[in-house]
Amino acid sequence: MADEGLDPYPIWVAEVMLQQTQLQVVLPYWQRWMKAFPGLEALAAASEQQVLLLWQGLGYYSRARRLHATSRLLLAELERTSADLNDPLQFSHWPVDPEIWLALPGIGRSTAGGILSSAFNSPLAILDGNVRRVLARLHAHPEPPMRAQALFWTWSEALIDAVPGFSRDLNQALMDLGATVCTPRHPSCEVCPWDALCAAYASGSGSPQQYPVKEAPRNIPFQVIGVGVVLKESGEVLIDQRLNEGLLGGLWEFPGGKQEPGEEIIDTIRRELREELAIEVSVEQALITVDHAYSHKKLRFEVHLCRWISGDPQPLASQQVRWVKPSELSDYPFPAANARIIAALLEHLD
Repeated sequence: MADEGLDPYPIWVAEVMLQQTQLQVVLPYWQRWMKAFPGLEALAAASEQQVLLLWQGLGYYSRARRLHATSRLLLAELERTSADLNDPLQFSHWPVDPEIWLALPGIGRSTAGGILSSAFNSPLAILDGNVRRVLARLHAHPEPPMRAQALFWTWSEALIDAVPGFSRDLNQALMDLGATVCTPRHPSCEVCPWDALCAAYASGSGSPQQYPVKEAPRNIPFQVIGVGVVLKESGEVLIDQRLNEGLLGGLWEFPGGKQEPGEEIIDTIRRELREELAIEVSVEQALITVDHAYSHKKLRFEVHLCRWISGDPQPLASQQVRWVKPSELSDYPFPAANARIIAALLEHLD
């Protein structure tokens, strides 16, 4: 255990939020998170729904669920350590062994290195997107970085070894260099402190933008999703909670599913609600069409208002179903694509 350092909790939260998400997007989420859950104990005591609601819109929701689960594992470990030392729980009791962190949900090699080097100045390298780009240009590496991960880790670790005792500052400097100078599209090579050492810069004007070498583009599938906003006479609307698997696991949504080839969208909605919820509905007027792109697919949501006819809704393909007042929808965490659906519904009901 470390005797001194910085509080690892806010660093850990930031590192997880920054996985696959840019700093300018993360910052307001991190600020709201730290206000709601200022310490490990507060996060561990929260419900998963509270966590997901605060994460809503940040994407890759499995990160939030793993962060929440890890908080309880860490708290149990810190409480055990504090009891053994007969000492109040404090951040100096946090583990500094990277193997302990790597065994926790959602913590990979770069995240563990970022947490421990930032909090305790541990001599550990990182390899996030910014660092990967800097290294690819510094060495003018001729293939996509993900094909040569071991080599990139060797380069990053060599930098840490070259300046012992400064891993915290070096890792932060590398990330800042990538975020502010060695940017993806318009690098400011004229102010870069490494321009004389950069192979990409030395190879000629305009060359740095060619690195990192990108993978060949792949076809992104397109799907049409029929969505039913089911209302009953009392004015309540039906929502269901997704299973915990997948990127959107644990979130709430309006029920529906993929349109089959040659199928009319109203038939899609009627069929999906019968198969997934065991209810019969009358599919009525179109409410809104929403296009939404994920990293691996593009979706078009064709949303119709529906009138519930019969059947007690059953969670046949979800965790649970619930009738709620439209005014209560903001109390539930929904995927980002559902925000426009909710807004359209509330406008319709006004």
